[in-house]
Amino acid sequence: MWKIHNKLLIYILWIMEIRLVSSFTSAMLCGRIPGLTPGQRNMCREMPDALIALGEGHQLGAQECQHQFRGHRWNCSEVWQRNVFAHVIPTASREAAYTYAIASAGAAYAVTAACARGNISTCGCDVRHKATPTAGGAPDEPWKWGGCSADVDFGMRYARRFMDARELERDARTLMNVHNNRAGRTLVKKMLRTDCKCHGVSGSCVMKTCWKSLPPFRLIGDKLMQKYQKAKTVQAIKGKRGLRLVLSRKKHAGTARAPKPVLDWPKRMELIYLEASPNYCERSLQTGSQGTAGRTCQRTGHGPQSCDMLCCGRGHNTQHIRRTKQCRCQFRWCCEVKCDECDESYEEFTCK
Repeated sequence: MWKIHNKLLIYILWIMEIRLVSSFTSAMLCGRIPGLTPGQRNMCREMPDALIALGEGHQLGAQECQHQFRGHRWNCSEVWQRNVFAHVIPTASREAAYTYAIASAGAAYAVTAACARGNISTCGCDVRHKATPTAGGAPDEPWKWGGCSADVDFGMRYARRFMDARELERDARTLMNVHNNRAGRTLVKKMLRTDCKCHGVSGSCVMKTCWKSLPPFRLIGDKLMQKYQKAKTVQAIKGKRGLRLVLSRKKHAGTARAPKPVLDWPKRMELIYLEASPNYCERSLQTGSQGTAGRTCQRTGHGPQSCDMLCCGRGHNTQHIRRTKQCRCQFRWCCEVKCDECDESYEEFTCK
């Protein structure tokens, strides 16, 4: 009997040692990540595997932001080179609204995807969309819930706790950031799609198994870009419950008295900002602008990538480039590819 008790004691001590080592490793890992608030460090120690997903979401948001603004004066490059989870843009501009929204969307998206893959121990598939005797559509509908539906609610909750944990000041900028964070992660849930797989003899679709899945992140970035173009200016007012953000519009009446402003609240899914955007023509650390000097532009056209727009009236340089590349390649039996060498000349335009 004493041998059994000794073995049990050794097993318990072994488990405790593993947990202590894991806790110590997590504490070291979370202590070395720059830009985390104390609250975020605590979340990191509780769920270090979720922080890996957040890092993937951060990278996802960075790549999407840079893709969406690739031809604009502000191209979303400087802000993502700083501390990973710190504040990203000091100016409360329209660009800041998009950056916070896409970062929050990336966090919710990546955590949700990690749950579905089984990479986070405390979450998994959405149990509300599992195959049960009462699940599915109406009895006459030939489909049922199955597979692994994305648990987007867990991803949203964790992203909210983590992303909003850095918003400590109760000022107008904090309210703006929290609003745009919510708009970004809520969009991930709204854009969930239903995927189905057919079952039946010889490829027939007698029965379908369906599940909720995440859309390509590019679609979320495109939708947020539409919201960026329609973003609303807000201002802070003090009410009975503290500071609030409102849209201020004047109601014009046919009277000599000064028109009384009509206050409207911004919609939950709108992007909002407090300050007008700078022109981003010159390099400025204060506004997070790299400037446009040296950027490649298009001599023809009138879009944001045109030299007239991108170079801010400073003009552009023209460089004649000549290079040699392989062309007219042919496959010869067997087994060789023969190519000719062709000279190519083109012009490249860069902002002064």
